[in-house]
Amino acid sequence: MTGHEIQHTTLGNGLTVLVETMPAVQSAAFSLLIPAGSVFDPEGQNGTANALADWITRGAGNMSSRELLSAFDRLGIQSHESSSLHHLAISGSCLAGNLPSALRLYGEVIQHPQLNEDDFEAVMAGVEQSLLAIEDEPRQKVMFELIRRCFPSPWGRPAEGTLEDLERITPKSVREQLRRCVRPQGAILGIAGNVTLDELLPVLNETFGNWQGANDIVLKTGDRGVYRDHISHEATQTHIGIAYPAVAYGSENYYQAWAVVNVLSGGMSSRLFTEVREKRGLCYSVYATLNSLKDQGQILCYAGTTAERAQETLDVLLGELVRVGEGIEEAELTRCKARAKSSLIMAQESTGGRAGSLARNWFYLGRVVTLDEVRAKIEALTTESVLDYARTHPAADFTILTIGSQPLVG
Repeated sequence: MTGHEIQHTTLGNGLTVLVETMPAVQSAAFSLLIPAGSVFDPEGQNGTANALADWITRGAGNMSSRELLSAFDRLGIQSHESSSLHHLAISGSCLAGNLPSALRLYGEVIQHPQLNEDDFEAVMAGVEQSLLAIEDEPRQKVMFELIRRCFPSPWGRPAEGTLEDLERITPKSVREQLRRCVRPQGAILGIAGNVTLDELLPVLNETFGNWQGANDIVLKTGDRGVYRDHISHEATQTHIGIAYPAVAYGSENYYQAWAVVNVLSGGMSSRLFTEVREKRGLCYSVYATLNSLKDQGQILCYAGTTAERAQETLDVLLGELVRVGEGIEEAELTRCKARAKSSLIMAQESTGGRAGSLARNWFYLGRVVTLDEVRAKIEALTTESVLDYARTHPAADFTILTIGSQPLVG
């Protein structure tokens, strides 16, 4: 048992607050998820949320950008701001005693950002540089583009934005994104560390009590991308991306799907590593990951190989994905569980990890998920239950994207 008390409340403005008290640590961390992610980007202006995530911390209230950064440094705050598919995500960690002051600073950032137009060019230059870095790294680009094709709009919209949309993003459109989306109803604040909800509640009400409103944008599901695609790139290497349907984060079969992916790609004894890389020497990198959203999911796979061996790599990789449904060994599942237990122990010791988990689980599930509950779910996995998932959710309906000199057949 963790022995950690978890409490939650909802402020009068609709902001959900979750606090996990961890008496054995001296630090505290927070994770604030605001419903202002890339799914809410205006049509044709993908990257607006990403720009806002940078611009919002360049001065707030009566503090310039330099003064705000100095205030963070004085408190020893290790902070990070980013956009994700659903959220503007703001997180930070510091000594537990400094958390109230840190929250007050971020209250200014969220409610009173300066959004000085003189900083906008630098903000957009940073967004563009990040996207150009993806363009220059085919291993990243193939997965970036694969997600755009395998999820329907706007769920496949990249959090980073797209180069073709950047020139249409203006200071006015980013300010409008702030006005419409950065609102407390539906926002979630996860806090973990040597703090309690009772001691933080006065600070939270004082800091966020005047923050009002809701994101009223109604999302509409559109078309998905094509199932087969190739991006021509003259090189000696070929990069392969494969996706096929999986379950949503809150599905009762989520942990079975997780186990299937870990049998495929959990460490150097996993199937993809041993069968595709080690035994056949087909590729220098191969992996699979589970990408589960609120109401849908995909298993994503990558392999990087030479142009000469690309077709064979694709054929073998597809074969291994299908073969999971034919049988799973007890030893494979045992290794998955061992890796999961190690991860849980490390998560139990991380205030930042726990704060992020509290906020994410509330968003996806509408409730707190304890580490003990996760451990019990993993312990309850059997080869029969995992194999049943693999057979009822077979590797099929593949989305395949390649980057290289020649398209492949798959």
